[in-house]
Amino acid sequence: MITRPIAEPILDAEERFEGFENLMPFRVQNILLVSSLYDSFILREDGRLNELLIDESLELNLRQIPGITHVSSCAEALDLAQSNPQFNLIVTNLTVGDTNAADLASKVREAGLDVPVVVLGYDYREIKNFVARNPLTDVDRVFLWQGTARILIAIVKYIEDKRNVLHDTRAMGVPVLLVVEDNIRYYSSFLPAIYTELIKQSRRVIQEGINVAHKLVRMQARPKILLASNFEDAAQLVQEYREYIFGLVSDVEFPWDGKLNPEAGFELARMVKSLTPDVPVVLQTSRTEFRPRAHAEGHSFLRKRSPTLLKDLRRLLTDHFGFGDFAFRLPDQTEVGRAKDLTELEELLQTVPPESLMYHAQRNHFSHWLMARTEFALAAKLRPRKVSDFDGPEHLRRDLIQSIEDYRHEQNEVLIGDFKAETFTPSQSSFLRIGSGSLGGKARGLAFVRHLLRTRRIAKRFPGVRISVPPAVVIATDQFDQFLAENNLSDFALHCDDDSEIQQRFLDSPLPVPLQENLRAFLEEVRYPVAVRSSSLLEDSQYQPFTGVYETFMLGNQQASLLARLEELSEAIKRVYASTFSQHAKAYVRATPYRLEEEKMAVILQQVVGRLHGHRFYPDFSGVVRSHNFYPVAPMTYADGIAAVALGLGRTVVDGCKCINFCPRYPRNLLQFSSVEDILANTQTEFCALELDGASDAAGPGHLREVRFELDVAEQDGTLHAVASTYSADNHAVYDGLSRPGSRLVTFAPMLKYGIFPLAQILEVLVRAGEDALGNPVEIEFAVSLPRGEQPAEFGFLQIRPLTLARDYLDLTIEEADPTHLICQSTKVLGNGCIENLHDIVVVDSQRFERSRSREVAEAVAKFNADLTAENRPYLLIGVGRWGSNDPWLGIPVEWDEISGARVIVEAGFHDFRVTPSQGSHFFQNLTAFQVGYFTVNPDAGEGSVDWHWLAEQPRVKELGCVRHLQFAQPLRVVMKSRTGQGVIYKPEEN
Repeated sequence: MITRPIAEPILDAEERFEGFENLMPFRVQNILLVSSLYDSFILREDGRLNELLIDESLELNLRQIPGITHVSSCAEALDLAQSNPQFNLIVTNLTVGDTNAADLASKVREAGLDVPVVVLGYDYREIKNFVARNPLTDVDRVFLWQGTARILIAIVKYIEDKRNVLHDTRAMGVPVLLVVEDNIRYYSSFLPAIYTELIKQSRRVIQEGINVAHKLVRMQARPKILLASNFEDAAQLVQEYREYIFGLVSDVEFPWDGKLNPEAGFELARMVKSLTPDVPVVLQTSRTEFRPRAHAEGHSFLRKRSPTLLKDLRRLLTDHFGFGDFAFRLPDQTEVGRAKDLTELEELLQTVPPESLMYHAQRNHFSHWLMARTEFALAAKLRPRKVSDFDGPEHLRRDLIQSIEDYRHEQNEVLIGDFKAETFTPSQSSFLRIGSGSLGGKARGLAFVRHLLRTRRIAKRFPGVRISVPPAVVIATDQFDQFLAENNLSDFALHCDDDSEIQQRFLDSPLPVPLQENLRAFLEEVRYPVAVRSSSLLEDSQYQPFTGVYETFMLGNQQASLLARLEELSEAIKRVYASTFSQHAKAYVRATPYRLEEEKMAVILQQVVGRLHGHRFYPDFSGVVRSHNFYPVAPMTYADGIAAVALGLGRTVVDGCKCINFCPRYPRNLLQFSSVEDILANTQTEFCALELDGASDAAGPGHLREVRFELDVAEQDGTLHAVASTYSADNHAVYDGLSRPGSRLVTFAPMLKYGIFPLAQILEVLVRAGEDALGNPVEIEFAVSLPRGEQPAEFGFLQIRPLTLARDYLDLTIEEADPTHLICQSTKVLGNGCIENLHDIVVVDSQRFERSRSREVAEAVAKFNADLTAENRPYLLIGVGRWGSNDPWLGIPVEWDEISGARVIVEAGFHDFRVTPSQGSHFFQNLTAFQVGYFTVNPDAGEGSVDWHWLAEQPRVKELGCVRHLQFAQPLRVVMKSRTGQGVIYKPEEN
């Protein structure tokens, strides 16, 4: 660590703060790339050079991203450079056509153009031949492309530093790091690594700024890097910038008087140290015999041929030029340890010598450092304590360690911490907030669950199972407000009725810069898959839960490039923001007492529960459990609850696809599996997982979604055995487990019948605890990864929300009625009361309906819904298959807003398939939230009836395909009794 202040002009505070605007007067804004078609293809990586440059620029937190224009001849480059003064850097290949880079550089100078010319070669042998045969007087520098766009960033910053260093050092005292290296291959590796590390270090220091202006000074005053390749040039730079040099990274052996000299590096180091003794020096060479001498003279040493050369270089840069470390020292100032964060401080406290511990404690160094690190509560706790309060250094040591452990435990278990980029550690940060606004309803529910699990000690009831809320970072609603305000999106989004236009405007708008910085810091530490989930103010509210209205995206987060992951995360956040104003959301809000302009969106970034299987990531199973069962069958009651579970990620359940429904209190009673035929018809046939090696640059949001796989993939992954049975066609029988040959079926028999995992017991405890705490029936989403090896079972508590129930205001009696007087009757009815104001029916003709055209049917239904809603005419909706299913072969895949005007819905089974209510789906939750009457009938199985013949005979108002709109002068009458699940719909003339 440098202890001397960097020399700088004497400026008062106001002048210094204002001076940052004048730093870096020269900036590379437009690059002219000169290369052959083939070299351009190699450099661009199939046309992606601009994207790579953008990626690397954003990852390195650079404010400006240079534009690139490509030409394929030197003549064209010269003409373009002369006619367009916008170009301030030319990057050229060694040879382009009949002209080489040296000739191009000379012609640029002859033309009087003050444009730097940098040569970028792809083969080191060709570069050496080029250098040997051509004068490089007019070439600014030669670099070697080594497969990474970071070299382009290094070239840009090197040219900018070379042009700006004189101004910036004189104007603001900006420090200089001198790099001396004559080998093109090595400095082409060193510069990208050094720039990356120094910019990251500057970004960390920015967080220590007193105010905004101070932070801007630090941002603009990044150290300049100067590169020299011989002793004379290096010595001249040392003399010219002697007051500003704060570090030297130098080769040992490089040209001096035109010859390689093994004393050059040591002499240059001696020169630097004579001017400023505490300047750190790093010497590097392939000759290890210089190591003892380097160390003896107080320099760090790097071996060039080390396989970890760049890593070692970054480590030395961090050690010698770092900011904010706690340096443990003995009373004689000997350093005995260094901690960059609270975790390392805690670790070192266990081993540092007692005299060092006492030395710092006597001077309140611990509380001072913690206060600077924003650990205010812990600092306040430690500050009043005196060394005399303890029985010696070991007592003090134990108390310090225990204080940090207690503080961290309290933060993780109780508090919602503020996200701090410089201190963020995933393993010690379980629930954090970016911003100062609201967490939104869904995140509030998760925060409450963390409190509930802790206070009820639920996890302790199931040894070997880790029951917890997965780590999450919540982007608060003030960031949403700022995003809308900075990009002028509010009025546009409120009034625009084109979802694609809204999405594109949001995607084209940048997130607030502080949010981008926090997201970058988040991704620097997090490499696990992330769920990007909505958490609006109204979501999961007591009476209108807004279930499934907004978006959720799943990110593999595995790309090597931090920038690629940041761009993908930013896209997902913007799409969640845009979903606030979708037509789906607007239609939903119109059906509630709320106003869309009052809605605000927070976003949850949550670790996905699961494990890696090849290139797939998913939990063993996921599901939803409700404390209230709307369709109980003896011995079950309404209060016993119902669970829906499926192999893989939870999209299968919430989208209403095939899954297993069971009562946690009676886990063996699987009604949809009463026969072999039922099992074959109702069992899950595919599962959802994240595909981690999928294309991340696909158009649209598809790359932010889960992927569906067949069950044989799960069997290969080893995740099917715990949830599967086998169907033997020879015996027409289903056997538990996978020991027999045959078709695999997801039945959860190993778990529900044999208890290999206490799923039913855990769900029973959780729904009762949740219902008791909320004072209302609840719905809980979860995901489970079973134990593997030394990894324990993980039960991820993903969401809790109140379950809206229709109130039994009327204890109705449903009398026996002549079936000819009824449109529909059912013993599986959701809803209560009497509805007598319906004059319209939208009906899907069961005889003409084709499953292969179910999406067309959904569009027709949506059209009728829009027309009737505009006329404020509630209606009865009758169809076949499961309404709202994400699988078009199971029913009609409408979104909630596409049938939002229906007051009563009838769902009838197919001739060959019995429809069962999907109680775990978001669609089903909306039915209960809006108290829509819901009739489930399976006439071919003897469960209720629909008079299809009568419906077909009624005159239509309008017809779209097999969907008909019927209208009657007299109203329909609907009677529903929730306590018994009975309901009837009378024909108009029989009222």
